[in-house]
Amino acid sequence: MKTRDFKRYTITSALPYANGPLHIGHLAGAYIPADIFVRFLRMNNKDVAFVCGSDEHGAAITIKAKKEGITPQEIIDKYNTQIKESFEQFGISFDIYHRTSAKIHHELSQEFFLNLYHKGEFIEKFSEQYYDEEYHQFLADRYIIGTCPNCHNEGAYGDQCEKCGTSLSPTDLINPKSTLSGKTPVLRETKHWYLPLDKYQSWLEKWLLEGKKDILKSNVYGQCSSWLKSGLQARSMTRDLDWGVDVPLEEAQGKKLYVWLDAPIGYISATKQWALDNGKDWEKYWKKQENPADDACLIHFIGKDNIVFHCIIFPSILHAHGEYILPENIPANEFLNLEGDKLSTSRNHAVWLHEYLADFPDKQDELRYVLTSILPETSDSEFTWKDFQARVNNELVAIFGNFINRVLVLSHKYFDGTVMPASMLTEKDKLVLSELARYPKAISTSLSQYRFREALAQFMNVARLGNKYLADEEPWKLIKTDEERVKTVLNIGLQIAANLAVLGQPFLPHTATKLFDMLNFQERSWDAAGKPQLLVDGHQLGQAQLLFEKITDEQIDAQLAKLVEAKADNAKAIVTAEPVKPNISFDQFTPLDIRTGKILTAEKVAKTKKLLKMTIDTGIDQRTIVSGIAEFFNPEDIIGKQVSILVNLEPREIKGILSQGMILMAEDADGRLDFVVPQSAMKPGSIIR
Repeated sequence: MKTRDFKRYTITSALPYANGPLHIGHLAGAYIPADIFVRFLRMNNKDVAFVCGSDEHGAAITIKAKKEGITPQEIIDKYNTQIKESFEQFGISFDIYHRTSAKIHHELSQEFFLNLYHKGEFIEKFSEQYYDEEYHQFLADRYIIGTCPNCHNEGAYGDQCEKCGTSLSPTDLINPKSTLSGKTPVLRETKHWYLPLDKYQSWLEKWLLEGKKDILKSNVYGQCSSWLKSGLQARSMTRDLDWGVDVPLEEAQGKKLYVWLDAPIGYISATKQWALDNGKDWEKYWKKQENPADDACLIHFIGKDNIVFHCIIFPSILHAHGEYILPENIPANEFLNLEGDKLSTSRNHAVWLHEYLADFPDKQDELRYVLTSILPETSDSEFTWKDFQARVNNELVAIFGNFINRVLVLSHKYFDGTVMPASMLTEKDKLVLSELARYPKAISTSLSQYRFREALAQFMNVARLGNKYLADEEPWKLIKTDEERVKTVLNIGLQIAANLAVLGQPFLPHTATKLFDMLNFQERSWDAAGKPQLLVDGHQLGQAQLLFEKITDEQIDAQLAKLVEAKADNAKAIVTAEPVKPNISFDQFTPLDIRTGKILTAEKVAKTKKLLKMTIDTGIDQRTIVSGIAEFFNPEDIIGKQVSILVNLEPREIKGILSQGMILMAEDADGRLDFVVPQSAMKPGSIIR
């Protein structure tokens, strides 16, 4: 996964939706790895543009606005402010945190669309799209949920199943429902502009599968390979929405750009704004240069749910445009779980960053450390509060913090905080300094290959080296008999401490700054790391203080209680199920004859609101059944639908019609009905046991 050395780097982190706060899953996916990498590049004097911003368009924003009863603009203003402040307080070092609602972004997105439009890259076609008749509007992909045809997840969206990662079209969903009305939408014709991804299939295979086989992480390469082997299809780049970037065509009044066309362009518009604010040339960070050796290196840090958009769709857009560089790498991480369960914003099962910062206002690096230790780099990983406590107390406090405290306190106690000269180095001293010298390269190699967990472990080994050296040499005992030896031991210990300050900057920036102050030391370049004389003889140290404090059981109990409370609140929001009816025997159940059937005809019963008259093929015969489901289903929509029927129910007359059976229905907490059917199609008459 090595990349060549570049003069200039453009680093992006996935744009968070401005429809809710950040949680630790976001940090572990796209933001901490990117920030570590950028800090490392800057320490190596690289020219870096680190950009991000709020994704403020798309259905997710309008859905949130409808839920909260406010406007989309109020939603994005609220969450953009919260997210930006959380990033700043936590210490993510963006050069700019921008907004896709900005005028500069709308203009650039429209320029992209028109560039592809005038080149003839789009396919214009009419298609049937789901329409909510109650709300009188076409439904964007995220306004539709249903059952995934691949993994049968019942909460799949119209564009993607977030459980299995399969990309979908709304019409792929089984039993689609509108998230607005909760009802089954109907299909209506509308015109859109499609990007023919199949046109770029061979180019993508060569650029991605052949050109990046030894560069991409295995999880990224595997997902891309699977996508391309399945064959790409044209994807609509416009939507029927009332919120977003206007499609810049006279014939497209009322239509908006697809969010996955405009959102990644947000990286470019953010860079453009940053360049305007700082007297830079934004094109050097995004456009192909006359000499290809002068091109910037573009790297996208994302979570696995965004792989297809950053590896296939956005590169295809850039390729079709022709003037822009393509990503060198897309080091996507997998998902982070929490306390044995998936992180869930809807269930409030999360550790929210703004809440963490309120509860632990001076412990940003503790969270950075733990999350980096467990980054889901190639597979899902898990955060638990007990593990958080153990890693902070047993590693940061007991190893790193203990070493720094010892060497500084002893230096102040014995030599008034002055770095004393080392003399007559022993073989142990030489071995320790030799070991110290190899770590910068080892850490650098891991970071350049996006192995952040490995790099952090190497960094902590430097702290372990120092801690063990002091423990073995015991200067607190030696001072009584050999002061010269103590000078040497503390000198070497302080050199290790200075190296920890330098090497710690990408991983623990707040701690590194604190340690630099304690050492009264300012050399922050990566090139300085590994050297045995960072602190010169006679250097005066700053005051010693604790780098870290232990996390208490009470603090952990409070966080666990918060999760339990959130779970309880979520449970309260769900209407309690009907109580169980009295037990029946198997002999009582056996006479029920339940079969699969198929609706052949359906019509409303005159002068009623709830009744439908249906002709059902039961596999035994064709019979009439009257059912009170007219409030939830249009007759024309259910013809051909598979149902489950109690076929040996005694016939009864309803509104003058003889009904010969009963269709089985499920009723949710809101009183809505839906058919109870097998997962796959079965012949009429199949027995349900």
